[in-house]
Amino acid sequence: MVLSLGFCELCGSSSKTISNTIGVCANCLRSCGEKSLEVARRAHRDYRASMKLPLAVPRHGETTCRICINECSISEGSRGYCGFWTVKNGTLNPITSDPSVGLVFWYYDPHPTNCVAGPLCPANTSRGYPQFTKSKGVEVGYYNLAVFYTACNLNCLFCQNWEHKAILAEDRLKSRYRKTVGELVEEALNRRVTCVCYFGGDPAPQIHHALAASRKILAEKNSDDVKRICWETNGLENTAIMKQMAELSLVSGGIVKIDWKAWSPEVYEALTGVDGRKAIERLTTNVKLVSSLAKDRSEPPLLVISTLLVPGYVDEYEVGKIAEFLASVDSEIPLILLAFHPDNVLRDLPPTSRRHVEAAQREVLSAGLKEVYIGNVWLLGNYY
Repeated sequence: MVLSLGFCELCGSSSKTISNTIGVCANCLRSCGEKSLEVARRAHRDYRASMKLPLAVPRHGETTCRICINECSISEGSRGYCGFWTVKNGTLNPITSDPSVGLVFWYYDPHPTNCVAGPLCPANTSRGYPQFTKSKGVEVGYYNLAVFYTACNLNCLFCQNWEHKAILAEDRLKSRYRKTVGELVEEALNRRVTCVCYFGGDPAPQIHHALAASRKILAEKNSDDVKRICWETNGLENTAIMKQMAELSLVSGGIVKIDWKAWSPEVYEALTGVDGRKAIERLTTNVKLVSSLAKDRSEPPLLVISTLLVPGYVDEYEVGKIAEFLASVDSEIPLILLAFHPDNVLRDLPPTSRRHVEAAQREVLSAGLKEVYIGNVWLLGNYY
């Protein structure tokens, strides 16, 4: 792989692990604060303009959405940052005009899946057998219903599922993906489905749809069926909503998988486009909340944290601080370190190097966490 050098506009340093898309290095993000973010925000504004989404979190409207950390203040006829919620006659409405209708699609993913929490999933490991899994060993012949919601409250420059933003921008595509709660429940009640995993995008913008479906699935399933309710989320939901999500996973044997992007607020915002200080505050609150509920179920673990090792930005410092916090809450919380692959608009960085993963893993273990796993190992190489 031939790699070009990136340059930091503030300090002038150059490296294979500095993104010209972001425009500043991690050191300047952590030390120069607002000055560095003024540079990094350009990429987010340009990208969102191309996707016909609000350029920044709306702050001056008359109606406030409380679903997630953004707490968009939306003007009449405008949309929130996620693109899914709008205001009509002073009232919040989904762009489907009906909370029981989502913009969503799903597919059957046979076990063992490549789920982020695969090393801990009952379907792959028997953790929680016999209450929460159908068999010892891999649940061969059974499926995860992978439910993809087409909206997100972040703007990750590296998102590998970025097509969901295009769906929000095109009326033709929106009509194709309109699905009711009932349609989702019918698919999930297939007796060969043992996991229902909500991801995207992120389930947060359409969480009312996902929660309604989950409750009906658990209420209507056969008594001897396993229906684990799982979430892959950035963890920025309103804390009351996060509690409802975690409780459904708790009783069903599912897992709450929170993707923690970075520890430093400036690095977090440079990568995701949203206020990093508020995000870190909400993440610490929600992790403590889900961890407290996890004490009521020993296996499988209720809470799993993942962190994507973005070269040059999510380095040992970022991972170490996340791990220190997690260990202070509960040293049993598993952490998955994911290898990065260049995608979306962040294509000017290499994949994650093996030495990066090894250094990050040492930091996690030295912080006191007992379970650390490596994901996407096939991407690793000697890139930097």
